[in-house]
Amino acid sequence: MFSRIEDYALIGDCETAALVSKNGSIDWLCWPRFDSGACFAALLGDANNGLWRIAPASAGMDTSVQVRRRYLRHTLILETEFTTDAGTIVLIDFMPVRGGHASSHLVRMVVGKRGTVPMRSELSVRFGHGGSVPWVTRSETGDLLAIAGPDMLHLRTPIDLRGEGLTTIGDFAVSAGQRVPFVLTYVPSHLPLPEPLDADDALQTTEEFWRSWASACWSPEQHAAIVTRSLITLKALTYAPTGGIVAAPTTSLPEQLGGPRNWEHGLL
Repeated sequence: MFSRIEDYALIGDCETAALVSKNGSIDWLCWPRFDSGACFAALLGDANNGLWRIAPASAGMDTSVQVRRRYLRHTLILETEFTTDAGTIVLIDFMPVRGGHASSHLVRMVVGKRGTVPMRSELSVRFGHGGSVPWVTRSETGDLLAIAGPDMLHLRTPIDLRGEGLTTIGDFAVSAGQRVPFVLTYVPSHLPLPEPLDADDALQTTEEFWRSWASACWSPEQHAAIVTRSLITLKALTYAPTGGIVAAPTTSLPEQLGGPRNWEHGLL
């Protein structure tokens, strides 16, 4: 396992879900549905199985880097704060609810809070639970495309990207007050690319969706925060088109690798 299971937080769009580690790495995502093959599966292995990490460039070497994270109140929007000697940034992760569209978006935004922090994005797409390395190319507008059979991911970001081995790397710096968006979109490879998604607009719309939904939940005042967070998690694990609830976004991780126990585990 790439990180401890307790180090992961959940984001999703009510049709699939991603697991985000405390180190800023998305190590599990079945796309476009809960029961699809994972395009990021480092949860079960390592970087060769697919991941998307955005973190301070020094995070892997500097043990003094401090990490704090939280969900934006009454939402499934995750904020991970990295504090280094150079400054502080917040990584915002969320998936906008689709509203019936064929495409699905994963939005990551780096926001500078203090100083200037060198950052790195490492994107390794591996479709089919880590088994398929996609063909990576550029769209007519210069955006990144990763295609394998019926699956396609489209990455829009203002930073420069380059290939190293089978990984797409982006090195950049974020100063206080700056916002650097990344929008990764899943769309079937036979369909045209969707219109660009504005990350800030999507953030506002997603926040409004979750807070509107959570406002309908009632719980005793002394337990309100815990109950509402549990209900939001259950909502995230509900497949919107049918109303069915998945047992876990991790699709039956075994209790013991190689052993007889292989029931599903939730993250509630």
